[in-house]
Amino acid sequence: MSSTLPPRGSDLPWLLLLGFRALIDDVHAELAEAGHPGFRSLHGVAFKAIGDGVTASELGRRLGVSKQAAGKTIEGLEREGYVERVADPADARSKIIRLTARGVEVQQRAFEAMARLRAQWAEQLGEEQMVAIEEGLRAMTADRETRFDIPGWFKG
Repeated sequence: MSSTLPPRGSDLPWLLLLGFRALIDDVHAELAEAGHPGFRSLHGVAFKAIGDGVTASELGRRLGVSKQAAGKTIEGLEREGYVERVADPADARSKIIRLTARGVEVQQRAFEAMARLRAQWAEQLGEEQMVAIEEGLRAMTADRETRFDIPGWFKG
């Protein structure tokens, strides 16, 4: 009985996913300790998609979900005090979703936590190797569109 070894690199997607998961889980643990226990991975993706402000329809498009699903995400973020709806200066019938001061604060905490985690990884791997990983991933993804529809992508 012979066993066939998988080709080199076949575990690369899993390793990238595990690394992603480790970083995100650790960031969320820090956020929970800092008073944001309800902040979820989807919220971070939504924050990226919201950027400097976005309509509910555009948020839905960016996240790859319906306007109704985007509305539910927005409602949850509003309940937590992370976003607010303000009048759209370009369209009186529309509202812009933007981060509140609390939203900016949790985002800043997440950035700081990620910087600390990156430093820990660099300490373990070496700064040169860490930079090589980051530069390599940037090079391999440079021609890719930034997509925020991660939750939908996993659903198939």
